[in-house]
Amino acid sequence: MTVICRKGLIVLAFAKAVLLTTSCKTDAYTTHRVNAQLMQIDTALSAVDDIEKIIKPYKESLDAQMGSALAYNPIAMSKNDTPLNTRIGNMLAGIAREQGGPIFEKRTGKKIDLVLLNHGGIRSAIPAGPVTTRTAYEVMPFENEMVIAQLKPEQMKELIDYLVQGRRAHPLDGIEITVQENEVNVLLDGKELDYSRNYNVLTNDYLLTGGDNMEFFTRAVNSTSLNYKIRNAMIDYFNKIDTLKFAADRRFTVVE
Repeated sequence: MTVICRKGLIVLAFAKAVLLTTSCKTDAYTTHRVNAQLMQIDTALSAVDDIEKIIKPYKESLDAQMGSALAYNPIAMSKNDTPLNTRIGNMLAGIAREQGGPIFEKRTGKKIDLVLLNHGGIRSAIPAGPVTTRTAYEVMPFENEMVIAQLKPEQMKELIDYLVQGRRAHPLDGIEITVQENEVNVLLDGKELDYSRNYNVLTNDYLLTGGDNMEFFTRAVNSTSLNYKIRNAMIDYFNKIDTLKFAADRRFTVVE
């Protein structure tokens, strides 16, 4: 920054911008010209030593917190391991139900019937080895929060049709779907689906608005936000267990 005193004016020049101010005079001044330059902020920029010194202790502390082992994963898992349900998808749905269920029941006196999240929301695999806070951020970098949508029988049928027709490994919990030829059998926690009542489905706020073409959620009777991010639920779960023990199973099966 350059300071120039000239005829009662203080001229400050910084980053090619010029500011004019008066010193003890009431004359009005206007900016004559402002030059701007677009600067790409990336790794090509050289570090500023003074700033680096200030940031360093905070960065080291954050890295230590993010990289500290919370649990252990014995077998690498990704969202493409198996075609219709995966270990990582079952983990996400299971964690959401375990961590979100008690909150929902305490607030409403009701239980969660099933969980449906989206396959595309899983953004990273989990390698074998230590599971950390950084793991949760890599798998779920979004700020998505858990919500419970109450669906009528008509929307439950739409939900089942969506899964059967799409045949994608969306994270599910509490539901078992078997497709054989033209017959579809559905069980909820081991019991046949009852199309005479409403169901409480845990999902996220993105899907509640019809994300991933899950339009049936937009027709929910009502919804309850838990104000609890899925990523935070993962971190809380990792903190309370020792080893991840999720497996691919038969919760979605197509018999050819």
